[in-house]
Amino acid sequence: MATKPDTKAARALKLDNQLCFALYSTSLAMTKVYRQLLTGLDLTYPQYLVMLVLWENDGLTVSAIGERLFLDSATLTPLLKRLEAAGLLTRARSPEDERQVVIHLSRAGKALRAKAAAVPEGIFCAAGLAKEQLVTLKAQLEGLRDNLHANAAD
Repeated sequence: MATKPDTKAARALKLDNQLCFALYSTSLAMTKVYRQLLTGLDLTYPQYLVMLVLWENDGLTVSAIGERLFLDSATLTPLLKRLEAAGLLTRARSPEDERQVVIHLSRAGKALRAKAAAVPEGIFCAAGLAKEQLVTLKAQLEGLRDNLHANAAD
């Protein structure tokens, strides 16, 4: 097998040199850890994200939750329906604007928050980084996300 020349263009197209692959593979690993941590809560990772948003601020519209999670309503609605079927939340039309659906945590959804309190510590331990490193990394990722959103065409 002939070796290819190691040019700048060839190096630029190597998988291990891709930022997107580093982010993608890290996301896969993070999701695996979350899957283990969320088993006892009977939540998937996307469902956990919805619950986090509602634990912060109950009574949001579907569109507000979607904005917070960077999800469109077509992706979010099935998640919300599954969480409602599990008895963790309720969905109801807004009396002020019938086009809006408002999401409220049920008693069981509120109670689940206490069980979920151990999840962030589990992630911290699995990451194997100092708290300061994680804070810096999170800020860098948020900056990257904001830059990418600003430059992405809709």
